[in-house]
Amino acid sequence: MAEEKKVEKKVEKKARKDYFKWFREMRSELKKIVWPSAEKTAKDTGTVLLCSLAVGVVIWIFDAVAVLAVNTLIGLFA
Repeated sequence: MAEEKKVEKKVEKKARKDYFKWFREMRSELKKIVWPSAEKTAKDTGTVLLCSLAVGVVIWIFDAVAVLAVNTLIGLFA
């Protein structure tokens, strides 16, 4: 029983050490990040919004053409 407690304590200590080591490494990696400037972020955001709008318009057009085609086929055979 005493040996089991010693083993549990060792495992617990090792887990705690690994936990703190992980945080130290995480902090070290976060210091290496180079954040973009506000101007670059605004430019990239504008690009994403413009591309999203363009894709949305293309999907809308394809949808309208598909609805028109289906309604035409239904009209021909009904």
